[in-house]
Amino acid sequence: MPYSLSLEPRPGYLHAQVTGTNGAQTVLDYTAEIHQACVERGLRAVLIEENLSGPSIRLSAVLGIIMERAPEAAKQLRRIALIDHNPEHDSSRMEFAEDVAANRGVNLKLFNSVAAAERWLNEAPGGAP
Repeated sequence: MPYSLSLEPRPGYLHAQVTGTNGAQTVLDYTAEIHQACVERGLRAVLIEENLSGPSIRLSAVLGIIMERAPEAAKQLRRIALIDHNPEHDSSRMEFAEDVAANRGVNLKLFNSVAAAERWLNEAPGGAP
């Protein structure tokens, strides 16, 4: 596997940290694993800290990932906070992912810090699931 994933349940959400090599298949694989972990734990929110090496993936791949993952995510997850720690990645591609996800009913928001992401997750209406 070209990535390593650590999962830590926190009050009201799952904190996921992923490292490895960037690529469309890596993102598809780790997002499926995170989704399954949320389902198994009954969690409806997730904080993903992504630190994948290598260049940004193509816009067409970003679109494909969102299209594949959005139906399940929209049903299960109330909020997805995402931090991309690799400064070499093109932030406009992540903004594109945020917009495409929103258009498919997925509440994905990008953050620059864990503290800001945690604040957003914790302010969710109705509190913990």
